[in-house]
Amino acid sequence: MYEKEDNCKLVGFTDSDWAGSLDNRKSTSGYLFCLGTNVISWSSRKQKSVALSSAEAEYIAATESACEAVWLRRILKDLQFNQDAATTIYCDNMSAIALTKNPVFHAKSKHIELRYHYIRDLVNKGEVNMEFISTNEQPADFLTKAINIEKFEKFKKQLKITN
Repeated sequence: MYEKEDNCKLVGFTDSDWAGSLDNRKSTSGYLFCLGTNVISWSSRKQKSVALSSAEAEYIAATESACEAVWLRRILKDLQFNQDAATTIYCDNMSAIALTKNPVFHAKSKHIELRYHYIRDLVNKGEVNMEFISTNEQPADFLTKAINIEKFEKFKKQLKITN
């Protein structure tokens, strides 16, 4: 259910499972974006490469969500709804967040494909800001893995999804 809101800010949530596919051990990335409290974009899909750690899987998911954030910011600008402040993307993995902010992690991240480091540029430019959110509060969780009914109902209510 969508309601009119004043001063809507674009906010994202990103999550991944790690090696969730039993066939090829690829992870699933998921993200959703809200304008204020209204969900306007979401995605859930298998990653193109196998991640060697949960941090890498989350980092890949974060980069994919950051690309979506840039696209949404451009559309909103075309609609005369500029997002002057950085778009906050919430992630439940501290290592992935650290990778976006600190290029010193080279030894731990040199195996990650270069295209996934695009998120570092976005963080440095101030277009995207990565923040931590507890796994229990992460609404993108249901896009990447099975969750219990209580968590599902909580996120359904938070995202204003109605029957």
